[in-house]
Amino acid sequence: MQENHIRNIVIVGGGTAGWMAAAALSRLGAQGRTRVTVVESDAIGRVGVGEATIPPIRTFNAMLGIDETDFIRRTQGAFKLGIDFVGWTAPDHRYMHPFGAFGASIQGVKFHQIWRRLHDAGKAGAFGEYNLCETAAWKNRFGPGDSRSPITQLVWAYHFDAALYARYLREYAEARGVTRREGKVVGVEQDGETGFITSVVMEHGDPVAGDLFIDCTGFRGLLIEQTLKAGFEDWNHWLPCDRAVAVQCAHGDGPLTPYTRATARKAGWQWRIPLQHRIGTGYVYSSAHISDDEAAATLMANLDGEAMAEPWMLSFRAGRRKRAWVKNCVSLGLASGFLEPLESTSIHMIQAGITKLLALFPDRGFDQRDIDEYNRLTNLQIEQIRDFIILHYKANGRVGEPLWDACREMEVPEALARRMDLFRHRGRFFRHEDELFAESSWLAVLLGQNVTPEGYDPLADALPEADLTRVLAETRAHVRSVAEAMPLQSDTIARHCAAA
Repeated sequence: MQENHIRNIVIVGGGTAGWMAAAALSRLGAQGRTRVTVVESDAIGRVGVGEATIPPIRTFNAMLGIDETDFIRRTQGAFKLGIDFVGWTAPDHRYMHPFGAFGASIQGVKFHQIWRRLHDAGKAGAFGEYNLCETAAWKNRFGPGDSRSPITQLVWAYHFDAALYARYLREYAEARGVTRREGKVVGVEQDGETGFITSVVMEHGDPVAGDLFIDCTGFRGLLIEQTLKAGFEDWNHWLPCDRAVAVQCAHGDGPLTPYTRATARKAGWQWRIPLQHRIGTGYVYSSAHISDDEAAATLMANLDGEAMAEPWMLSFRAGRRKRAWVKNCVSLGLASGFLEPLESTSIHMIQAGITKLLALFPDRGFDQRDIDEYNRLTNLQIEQIRDFIILHYKANGRVGEPLWDACREMEVPEALARRMDLFRHRGRFFRHEDELFAESSWLAVLLGQNVTPEGYDPLADALPEADLTRVLAETRAHVRSVAEAMPLQSDTIARHCAAA
């Protein structure tokens, strides 16, 4: 048995990031070998606006053994099949970025290439009509798909109350031996020779000592930045939105929609996330292009129902820590970096950080090779997500508005420019290994924002047009019939997981 194991893990900061980490690491205390402590203060506010997720959250919950219906009930949750983008190319234009696949390849030729050939000839429907999640989402339906075919397997994520999710995970973690320490951290103690963190100093009470520290202190990065000077790489030149105003409102008269909405506005975009008991909404904007007061007024004029609280403001800067893991400290959530929530990736990046930490879990020797690999993988993933978000801004069609004109004309990262050029030629796209967003996601945004290929794969012409037309017609009809057989999302929730 190795005697150099981590004996004490200290998570500084609670909220979604802190309690996700605590829940995942609680298994380490099962044999009494490792103690996990969460240090947080009720007096410190939390951002807590990230309430939309992407499908990998189901893997995280499953790893913890969480029952989905109990989780949905306890977090006032609802189901999510994609994101509805409104006004990104023209005021009345909308498209869906759905989860799941669009059709299926035929004889090795990718579906979107075949669709492009037939659509040009007027013999294919809209691209989204071959995706079950999109078809069901527009009908406000959610229920089991047809698992016999990948085309009709439903893929979903969640909308939930982030504060309730943190509370849910806190109960989970504490039941498995995690200790919570209430109070403010007012100092950090380090080893004089190595610079490793040895303890955090509390405003009241004894210091909390540890071997491994996890920084979940949000934007301030108390451990990773203020103490260990990890450095920050600023991406404001690609992602100029630096503020948000958020509020919660009541449901209006419409149905409970199983998708997030992102509506482009003059100086940014507005999110809409429907939960069982309310709607979370906010305006992400560039302070260089609109005042705080005007942004707040725009948000309040575009609510579904009555506001349930006063709106609150957030300031941020897109970018990442140059090193997410330094010495014996790993940063998670906002402490490690920030990308605006356009594609609902905030909670996933916490999950991904935890997953990589578990895969590269250290002993008290903290081998630098493990730390370097963690940082390499973390940097790669956030840069890939960054490029996907930049795509939305670069491909916008909102002419005559300063923010949007500047974004359309800006130079983008070389990897993204290469992808867009390759797609514009013959619709070709290649996914990088372990990249978060699948080819289907890139296709949804590229085609949805009118990045139209000049041609298509010549191999698509080698297949008989009549056969392809028949297959696409059958696929489209089958997707529609499976979607129409589903219950409304509101009925599914009422029957199985309505909150008390």
